[in-house]
This record gives sequence, structure tokens and C-alpha cells, in this order.
Amino acid sequence: MKKLPIGIQNFREIIEDNYYYVDKTKYIYQLTANGKYYFLSRPRRFGKSLFVDTLKEAFSGNKELFKGLYLENHWDWSKKYPVINISFGSGVEDDKDLIDTIHSILNKHLEKNELKNKSDNFKIKFKDLIEDLHQKYNEKVVVLIDEYDKPILDKIENTKIAEQNREILRNFYSVIKDSDAYIKFAFITGVTKFNKVSIFSGLNQLKDITLSPTYSSICGYTEKEITNIFGERLADINMDEMRWWYNGYRWLGESVYNPFDVLLFLDEKIYQSYWFATGTPTFLMKLIKEKKYYLPQLETIELNDGTLDSFDIDNIEIENLLFQTGYLTIKSFKNDGFERYYEMSYPNYEVKVSLNRWILRYLSNIGASEETKLIKQIREAISKENVEKLRETLHSFFASIPHQWYVNNKINEYEGFYASMVYALFAATGLEVTCEDTTNKGRIDLTIKHGNKIY
Repeated sequence: MKKLPIGIQNFREIIEDNYYYVDKTKYIYQLTANGKYYFLSRPRRFGKSLFVDTLKEAFSGNKELFKGLYLENHWDWSKKYPVINISFGSGVEDDKDLIDTIHSILNKHLEKNELKNKSDNFKIKFKDLIEDLHQKYNEKVVVLIDEYDKPILDKIENTKIAEQNREILRNFYSVIKDSDAYIKFAFITGVTKFNKVSIFSGLNQLKDITLSPTYSSICGYTEKEITNIFGERLADINMDEMRWWYNGYRWLGESVYNPFDVLLFLDEKIYQSYWFATGTPTFLMKLIKEKKYYLPQLETIELNDGTLDSFDIDNIEIENLLFQTGYLTIKSFKNDGFERYYEMSYPNYEVKVSLNRWILRYLSNIGASEETKLIKQIREAISKENVEKLRETLHSFFASIPHQWYVNNKINEYEGFYASMVYALFAATGLEVTCEDTTNKGRIDLTIKHGNKIY
């Protein structure tokens, strides 16, 4: 039995050390056959880094790694291209640290290829590196950039540093356009989809495949891929339950499972919120509180193309951030002849329950143990059809909430807060919760289903 590639982002290691590999190499063929410059946004821990590393090995001509994979017979292995692979995954502290990081990355490529360092300006150094690689190997250069946005996202709460880092990255990425004559292929990936003007100014030829049906399962696992690759580990698995917990992510194509969740679950055989636990959405929580976001809307949100393309440091829409970071996904879409509209909601049980538990703790200031006790009491009251106990539990919970949140607020904001807390509380229990009317912020029509009972 092969090993599960938990946390492994190195393609060579996966192939050579007998790990399972879900073959995504057909997308490498499709990308190179149809274009030159690409951008992809996907949530964290969704396989972006592994795909970028697979691209590197393909362009480096390492055919032996692709034996039995789609690309083995769909690639010109007689050619090898110089590859500049850049990752900002390690993070940076400030603008100076970012500049130092860029220099360090470029210097490693210079040393590896025995090229001279001609400049102390990172933009000129990047341009020289591309041109010198082309001249040395007589082949065009491949540029791969992973986690392009991390220096900005990590400092999103410090607007000054975030803007400084954005400006540095905009100058850095502009080299790609200026070096077009020397570039064979470029692929840029990250979590967020920043406004092109703000960070990719001038790089108009960059094709965004984030919402392309053709590439909807370029990251993540389809159910067919899971059964084909991990079949020997699925004998005692209830696929309906696994689907309920970890499937449901859609980017206008076939739904996919969260790969990080799948690998951890197949290893532990215990249903847990593996993916959610790896990242605390603190900034998101602050944004929800600051904007007094009406939480019942999360059940069903409708957005247009313009909203999904509007993300920037000084223009952060909560719904857009939730989508790009993986807490919301596209359930369906329609076109009215003028533009496309997307219906958004939670992808699965893990995200809905875990996100609302975090929101509940953050807004109510209750501790983890108190929250666990509260949710247990509500589940028991509903399962035993004890309406009086449910009323007492809710009354006690609301009486314990500090009143500072709504001091001096307008009455509709005061009522909206309580409606949001009611929703978050029941959504956090994992019970089937539906909102009949999310537009009236003074009242909430909440339906809770448990077995054959409806509340």
C-alpha cells in the first residue's frame, strides 16, 4: 500500500518515495497547448504548490518522473527549459524583508546557473536573470510564482505595510511583461484574486483560469479520482458521510473534495475539521464584527462578476474574501444577458460548523469549553424535544453576552446582532438549519430539522 502524501508538495518526492499521486498532468498539457500566461486562485492547502512543482519538473524535462501519467505521452521530452520558480510561502515581516527575500530567491537562481549578479535593484536583477538564462541555454524561460499574494495577505491588518508590499510586488511582476520575448510560459498562483490593475498592471495577457470550467478540478480531488487512486483505503468508508464533510467546492465545474481533509481523514479514519484547524481566520472575524455582517446571509449569497473581481487592500468585501479563502463556494450560476450571477454558500459540513463556531466565540466572547457545553445542551434539548430546556439555554446564553457590541448602535443593528447570534449558534450545532428570509435584519425565520421533527 502506498503512503499518503500529507503535507508533501514536492512532485519528485511523491513519485520516488512511493506516495499516492492524483494525476493532474493533463492540465499541464492543456495549459501549454492553449496559452502562455496564466493565473489561478485557490484556497490554502488545496494542492497549488504541488501543481507548480509538477510544472517545474515537466519543463525541466524529467520524463522518468512521469511514467504512467498522462503527460508521459503528451509532452516533447526532447526539450528542456530553464525554470525560475519563486515562492513567497515562507512569509515576510515588512517591505525591507520582502526585498531581501526577492534578492535571496534571485541570487539562488544566479548561483545555480553560474550567472553573474549585475545589479542591486531587484527588478533589474529579475530581468537580467531571464535574459541571461535565455542566452545561456538558447531556450525561452519558464516563470513559476507560488503564493504571489502572501506578503500582502500576511500583513492585511497593517494597511501601510500591505500597501508597501503590494507596490514592491507590482514592480517585481511587471518584469514578466517587459521580458515577454524571452518567456516560454508563466504561471502565477495564490489564495486571493487581487484586482489586476493593483498588482498586475500592464500584464493584460495574463489569463485567469480561476473560474474556468475546463480547469475547475485542477486542484482538489474529484470523487472519481478518490475512488480510483485511494480505492484500497475506502473499504470501510461511508462515502455519503465523507462527501457531506469534505466535498462541495465548485469553480463552475465538477465539485471537488478538499485534498488536505481527504488525506488526513484516510490516515486517521476520524471525521474532524482538519483543514479549518490549520488556519485561524482572525482577520475575517474582525471584519465581520467591524462591518456588523448579517450572518444568516451566509446560507445563500448572490454575487456578480464585478464583486468577485474587486478584491483589494482598500476594498475588501466580506463575501469575496470568504469565497477566495474557501469558506464559501459557488453552488450555481446564471446569466441574465448582461452579466453572470453566482449563488454562494458553504461548501460542506466542516466549513459551516467550524466557521460558525469561530464566529460564535469571537462575537460572544465565550470560551471553547463554554461553547462546547452550550452546543451540547442545545443538541440534547432538540433531540429530546425539550422546548423549555432549549428556551432556558438560549436565555442563559444571551444574558451572558457583553453589551458593549451594540452600545449606541441603531436599533436595526442591535436586532441584527441578535439574529446573527441565533443563526451562528444553531449553525454551529451541526443541525440542519435553513433561513427562510435573510433580507429582514430585524427578524429571522429559522427552521431547524432533526430527524422527522421541525422547529
